[in-house]
Amino acid sequence: MNSSQIKHFDYIFTGTGLSSLMTVYKMILSGKFSDMSVLLIDQDSKKTNDRTWCFWEKEESIWNSVISKKWDFASFSNENFKRHLALKPYQYNKINGIDFYNFVFATLSKHSNITFLNEKVTDINELETHVFVGTEENRYTCNYLFNSIYTKAFAESQTKYPILQQHFVGWFLKTEKEVFNPDQVTFMDFSVKQKGNTRFMYVLPISKTEALVEYTLFSEKLLPKEEYENEIGNYLEKLGISQFQIIDKEHGSIPMTCYPFWEKNTKRVLNIGTAGGWTKASTGYTFKNSDKKSAELVEFLQKKKNNNSLNMKEFHKKSRFWFYDLLLLDILYRHNEIGSSVFSSLFKKGNPQLIFRFLDEETNITEDLQVILKCPKVPFIKALFRVIFK
Repeated sequence: MNSSQIKHFDYIFTGTGLSSLMTVYKMILSGKFSDMSVLLIDQDSKKTNDRTWCFWEKEESIWNSVISKKWDFASFSNENFKRHLALKPYQYNKINGIDFYNFVFATLSKHSNITFLNEKVTDINELETHVFVGTEENRYTCNYLFNSIYTKAFAESQTKYPILQQHFVGWFLKTEKEVFNPDQVTFMDFSVKQKGNTRFMYVLPISKTEALVEYTLFSEKLLPKEEYENEIGNYLEKLGISQFQIIDKEHGSIPMTCYPFWEKNTKRVLNIGTAGGWTKASTGYTFKNSDKKSAELVEFLQKKKNNNSLNMKEFHKKSRFWFYDLLLLDILYRHNEIGSSVFSSLFKKGNPQLIFRFLDEETNITEDLQVILKCPKVPFIKALFRVIFK
């Protein structure tokens, strides 16, 4: 293929996960990019319900029409206590992956300047005046590239920043008897055996007889698949659930790290999503963080587009919340067995609305301290000294 056959775009998105689709959708909503050609490339056609996203929100958002379930109440438990949490003014929201994909692609398909190609990216090469992108089938160039294809080796080949995984297996269940409370989600139930890790159950009840029940760990290493499933079975037995049908299953592993992925950004290439450190490192929550970051990115592109001074290295700004996350991950990496006590100290008496605002990185310093001082003091002081003098 000679250079005259290589198609050029203003923007290319390699990988069309949450961050890419959110960003392009908001570019459309802004009305400021209709004169720009956009290409999205992914080997996955996004035609299956491959994941579930949850997030808390005070007001209706642009994603409201694809929310499949909302909860006003939640519970938090360990082996010693159970606390019921009233979430208002927040609600906890659930979005099915397929609903999100269909919603965004329905809008994208109406805009002739946006192209989606179901191809596998094999090569990205930044040149002085443009970026070259190769797939197994074709070659493309662009002025600026947004990459959301996660490269594990970047984080895993270094030791300065600890890396854990939020890994889980979930069963979508239908029970014979009415056993679930559809008004209350189980955030974290640490009453399960910890086995030297941070392990908990996460339950999203859809009705009195339907729920997603997940066995989740924040730890370094994955488990054999049967161990997750055995623990789900044990938990259901503890709840008195013996007759049930598994409608579907899901599993995943989300990296939890403060590794500075943004240092891989260049003048013309910006890493986004998990590949850009958009996942909330201390919790593994992705949807809300990506929602905020994608809005910031579209605003950044609009400003830079107007004065023709676009440099992707200028996008990222590190905050004190990155440092808080780094402390927690340092503790969980070195002492994974105390995760239950750390999270329990937050939720036993803490204000859930304040915790949400803190996790959303919307609190002031005084409020930060109100949350942090509820945590076990000694591990955090030790982590603070380790991080400062590293």
